[in-house]
Amino acid sequence: MATNRSRRLRKKLCVDEFQELGFEVNLTYAQGADAKAVDAFLEAFLRDAIEANGLGYVGGEDYGFVCLSKRGSVSEEQRQQVESWLKARTELAEFQVSPLMDVWYPENPINA
Repeated sequence: MATNRSRRLRKKLCVDEFQELGFEVNLTYAQGADAKAVDAFLEAFLRDAIEANGLGYVGGEDYGFVCLSKRGSVSEEQRQQVESWLKARTELAEFQVSPLMDVWYPENPINA
């Protein structure tokens, strides 16, 4: 594909100065967690960690992707807030929060 693109096309494709960042979340629940406990955790996670920070979550109960709820990029501060919220939860045996990555083209490096 051509790399000499107009500003309008770069914006439409979310590349170069219009790159959008997000991060992955992997959750492992404590042994013995039942469906009600998982549902309660997910409701609290979506309300307190995601929506409260202006973020959106796409995924399921054990894996998902976090991005901004509107057009734009997640900041490192927002990523750290979600990670801190997860650290404080006892329902999880472990979790992983990836570094920021390109939402539309995960294989592309992050622009400086």
